[in-house]
Amino acid sequence: MFGKRRKKSKELEIQLQTGGNRRELGEPMSTFIKIVAVLFALMGLASNSFWLIMSMQQVGLFTAFLLFLIFLLYPATPKSPKTYIPVYDWILAVLGACGGLYTFFFANEFAMRALQPLLRDYIAGVITLLLVLEAARRAAGKWIAIICFFFVVYALYGRYFPGVFKHRGFSFERVLIRLYLVDEGIYGITGRVASTYIFLFIMFGAFLKASGVADFFNQFALALAGRGTGGPAKVAVVTSAITGTISGSGVANVATTGSFTIPLMKRVGYKARFAGAVEAAASSGGLLMPPIMGTAAFIMAEFLGVSYTKIVIAGFLPAVFYYIAVFTMVHLEAKRLGLGGMDKSELPRIRDVLLTRGHLIIPLFILLYMLLSGRSPIFAAFMALISTVVLSWIRKDTRMGIRKIIEALHIGGITILGVGIACVSVGMVVGVVAMTGIGQVIAYNILKLSFNMLILALLFTMVAAIFLSMGLPASAAYIIVATVSAPALMRMGVAPLVAHFFVFYFGSLSNLTPPVALASYTAAGISGEEPARVAWSGLRLTFTGFIIPFIFVYNPMLLLQNVEIIRLIIGIITTVLAIAAFCYAERGFVRVKLLAYERLIFFIAFILLIIPEMITNGIGGVLLVLGYIIHFIRAPKLKTA
Repeated sequence: MFGKRRKKSKELEIQLQTGGNRRELGEPMSTFIKIVAVLFALMGLASNSFWLIMSMQQVGLFTAFLLFLIFLLYPATPKSPKTYIPVYDWILAVLGACGGLYTFFFANEFAMRALQPLLRDYIAGVITLLLVLEAARRAAGKWIAIICFFFVVYALYGRYFPGVFKHRGFSFERVLIRLYLVDEGIYGITGRVASTYIFLFIMFGAFLKASGVADFFNQFALALAGRGTGGPAKVAVVTSAITGTISGSGVANVATTGSFTIPLMKRVGYKARFAGAVEAAASSGGLLMPPIMGTAAFIMAEFLGVSYTKIVIAGFLPAVFYYIAVFTMVHLEAKRLGLGGMDKSELPRIRDVLLTRGHLIIPLFILLYMLLSGRSPIFAAFMALISTVVLSWIRKDTRMGIRKIIEALHIGGITILGVGIACVSVGMVVGVVAMTGIGQVIAYNILKLSFNMLILALLFTMVAAIFLSMGLPASAAYIIVATVSAPALMRMGVAPLVAHFFVFYFGSLSNLTPPVALASYTAAGISGEEPARVAWSGLRLTFTGFIIPFIFVYNPMLLLQNVEIIRLIIGIITTVLAIAAFCYAERGFVRVKLLAYERLIFFIAFILLIIPEMITNGIGGVLLVLGYIIHFIRAPKLKTA
């Protein structure tokens, strides 16, 4: 039963991860697209292993494939043809490929001419930039295209902007050079990361999924949590947490696990609204889960100039805290509704799951080992990919032959489209910010509005990060908020790593923030509930997630940097207790419904526990225990009444 559901969700997952509005082409065109996607995947694997080329050439070739495939696969509007490719999209696809290939063939000449553009450079640049914007609109959403276009306009016409945002403006030629002819703009850091780290890790994920690891995750979560109180909801949390280790998209995570967990939740008694909210909250947490972290981890490492391993280590505890919070919320809601778990006869045994498919997760451990031992992310991902194929041969039903390998290459080549074009297009934002200094202007004004008070600066930055990230893929959202919002916190003395993690978290949580809550809307489509109701329920479930970034700003050791064991242990314990206190207060339930004064006690305990001071932590801990004792004494009396 579960295998059939997983099979049905496969195509939905790919579509959602790559934008969700692809054409459904018949033969022979679908075969042609598959061949191009496989060639794209092979090109990426080659250029990240034995084929050494300049970074601009690599990103140029990468962009050529992106544009060609996007214009063939994604219709211009909902009313555009979806069963065949119109002539105008063929023209755009060829022009896009030529724009990227122009850089591939002439990158060396650009450098030798000392950035003295020719007329053909201008023509190629204008066409390519316009096509990148249109491709981003189709494959990554209209908001990313609007934001990128706005920043280009700002670079050109800054003299017409009001107040502090005003600048003298740059000539068309200067903007074109910075965005197309040098290794900034679309060929800058974001494009380089997309064509290297992100590409390889998405390919690794595609190979893992082709080996059947998603089925292992589902079966393992069922065996582990299916019998507990509100079992299917806990299965959703566990499955999404594990899937998040290899998923680069919260929306795709919903499609992968939600098509199988949401019906289970509804079957045991959860309302459609809450079932969708649980899946959206759990799946969005996958963007926070190392090692991929919604593909933002690689970009963060490049921005900060630190090792990727350091980012992965730093992201571990906050992600665990997030899932503890969601798991606790789910448990309390299940107890409040009196929901049990699934019948034992419906569930697999952990031993059987591990024996039949446990070998499929060994590549994840190989990846983590190589990263922690100091290997480069590119080498680690490549070797983990190879090990996936080799280890799949341990059992006949997971064995990856030529067909499965080609299918994995095809899925990887298609999956990279949305993320890849998002990163390439957002390079325009990064380039314009570097040209105009707008990031420093925003940082200065946040400082001014906050009166140099860190808590106010954090609140303003949180709002800015959520607003700027709405409707964007995780990687693009992080790039924008890191470029525009993070400098404000760094100017207030927050360590760069902590500042970037702070904005990254809120950029990721924008998937759950109305009015553009993409993960919640996707879950609503599966649950059959009204999207707005699922979105608001999902937001309530993840309130604690919005507190976690504030906690690690005031206690950076929770990012596992400069660790002192005793202080770290105290920090972990107080954070977990704070999460429990908040969940009790927010749900209004522990053993039975809480009275108003009990909720107040738990909420005050939560406030005191998140302040990193021994005195406040001690008082908060006492209040939490006191509140629980009072409730424990009262609860049995109510049950017998």
